[in-house]
Amino acid sequence: MAGEIAKRNSLLIRPIVSAHRLAGRRRFRQSGTIARRSPSVRQYQAFTLIELLVVIAVIALLIAILIPVLNLARERAQRTVCLSNLRQLTLAWVAYAEEHDSKIVSGNAFSKIISRGFGIGVRRVEGWLGKAFLFPESRSAIVENPNKGALWPYVRDIDIYRCPRGRTGHFATYSIVSAANGVGVEGTYLDLPGGVNDVELTRFGKRVGSTVLRLTRLTEITSPGAAQRAVFIDEGQFNNKFYVHYLYPRWKWWSPPPVHHRDGTTLSMADGHVEYWKWKGRETVEMPRELFPRRSPFTELLEGLNDYEPQTEDGLYDLQRLQRATWGRLGY
Repeated sequence: MAGEIAKRNSLLIRPIVSAHRLAGRRRFRQSGTIARRSPSVRQYQAFTLIELLVVIAVIALLIAILIPVLNLARERAQRTVCLSNLRQLTLAWVAYAEEHDSKIVSGNAFSKIISRGFGIGVRRVEGWLGKAFLFPESRSAIVENPNKGALWPYVRDIDIYRCPRGRTGHFATYSIVSAANGVGVEGTYLDLPGGVNDVELTRFGKRVGSTVLRLTRLTEITSPGAAQRAVFIDEGQFNNKFYVHYLYPRWKWWSPPPVHHRDGTTLSMADGHVEYWKWKGRETVEMPRELFPRRSPFTELLEGLNDYEPQTEDGLYDLQRLQRATWGRLGY
């Protein structure tokens, strides 16, 4: 009897043990399979060629979008510096006049010698800028040169005389417009013996109604007011005089419209405020130009060294806007 019970129990236990052994083998095989396949799983998780191309395309697209935005932000920052420079120069221009009995500083960049009779002999008229800025070999050369112009005592920072977007090699990019005691322009000044008066050593401006065309004193700025008469303009390059016609609707060949501030320019008015003008006409921006060598740096001039007359309504608007700001009115 006891033998039969033991035999029956052994028959019951054997399937259980076999089941446990089979389950263990299955687990072992499964774990072995996972271990062998794990490297192939890691390979599957890496980027495929198509995925890499997609990522590169997305990055290129982002760069194409961001670069113009960054360039615009950079230009606006540089324009802000340029406007600040113009404001400081104009405040110096006003301060000079206030300390010299309202006489406006010479709008010519460099000094000139006036040789006259009538007891005045030889006189020297100091330009507003000075030859220290005339294409120096280096920044230190400007510092060492004492000839920095009549406004240097008021603005003793070399960087203020140059726009950050100015042409390479040009250490001064701002010019005084013709009407602010600058270069003589046909139809804007009185003809005197010898060309200048004995007291001011400059040409007196003609008066048309209540508007004085060529300004030699602050007190002459009445109609239009100081907020509408231009003083400095950023040419983006060195020019000892910025010439604006009065009698004719055309641009002077050595003074093309500046376009380096996103198809526009910056300028200051006699009351000290500054403005940014974006040219309205594509003709103004795309006017034919050429580079002309001045020592080592280049200067931009109108093509063929010829004056240019606008052919479109917008182009004429841009020119006349600057002529009105310069002379207070049109002369034609």
